[in-house]
Amino acid sequence: MEIYDTEEEQVAAIKRWWKEHGASMITGAIVGVLLLGGLNFWQGYTSKKANEASALYDQLLYSVNKADYAKSETLAKSIAAGYGSTAYETYAALILAKTKVKQGDIAAAKVIFEKQMKESESPELRNISRIRLVRLLHSEGEYEKGLQLISEGDKANSEGFSASFDELKGDLYVALGRLGEARTAYESALRAGAQSRLLQFKLDDITAVDVVAAS
Repeated sequence: MEIYDTEEEQVAAIKRWWKEHGASMITGAIVGVLLLGGLNFWQGYTSKKANEASALYDQLLYSVNKADYAKSETLAKSIAAGYGSTAYETYAALILAKTKVKQGDIAAAKVIFEKQMKESESPELRNISRIRLVRLLHSEGEYEKGLQLISEGDKANSEGFSASFDELKGDLYVALGRLGEARTAYESALRAGAQSRLLQFKLDDITAVDVVAAS
């Protein structure tokens, strides 16, 4: 540590230090203020966007309940255009697909499900989109395509949905008359913790068919 004999020497040393380090200190302070201000701005901005998306989503739900499908489509498109970085975009799309099914526009519903299944940033919402698309394929008699869609799923990010997928596989196998594979799928769904109250009945029905066939 340097020791200065007079105040003049101390002042001179301070001036030298400030000349060497003062600018960087000011710059650092400014950067710190800007970063803090930027963080606060970004948090406020994202909160505002989420609140706006939530308000539009509430309006969307209301319009669906009123069967105002034209209004529903307009609101869903507004959410997609202005809030595509939020989960509300996928939620709105899934609701829009549901309204398309109610209106008999199955092709449009499939397109929406396929898009969200591939593009949603949330693995959970991608899985939900896949499940709903498979159910739609089942209702349309596209059983093999439904099985293919399940097999193409992202196994690493679908663990929490394995029971649902297994039960769907069972339903598709039953529709195809492949009862042995259906039983295996239903049993797998039960082991995975499926909560469907109908699942055990489905499995019992297959067992009953086997008993009749054996007799």
